[in-house]
Amino acid sequence: MKRRALLNSIVWLPLLQALPAVAAVDIHVYKTPDCGCCAGWVDHLKAEGFSVTVTEVADTSLTRKRLGMPERFGSCHTALVEGYVLEGHVPAAEVGKLLASRPKAIGLAVPGMPAGSPGMEMGARRDQYKVLLVDRNGHDTVFATYPK
Repeated sequence: MKRRALLNSIVWLPLLQALPAVAAVDIHVYKTPDCGCCAGWVDHLKAEGFSVTVTEVADTSLTRKRLGMPERFGSCHTALVEGYVLEGHVPAAEVGKLLASRPKAIGLAVPGMPAGSPGMEMGARRDQYKVLLVDRNGHDTVFATYPK
């Protein structure tokens, strides 16, 4: 039995090391004080194991501009994680994929406030939306589509 456990650990250890350690990752969220859906998104990130720091700002567009996310991808909150900008209701699973793949990009964006996205739950309503990868030139490609 000990040999089987050793073999299993040899097989699984490299795979586990490749996963991002989300508990050690802090996401710094910039949001307005009265936004309930932003608080819902923060709760979603925490439930998925991320550490979250929140800074309340009067205008998130100033933060978006400072961090280099083009305004056309704007939503109700902006976040920073390990040098990447997260704009809007980006699912935690996609944040994990971003950190695992480390593309050369500004970050991820979910423009607008689509129903059914994390923090924008509206019962059974689930609007289709795209998580966009925004490259350093401000161009976007589809990173993920929801609902999956």
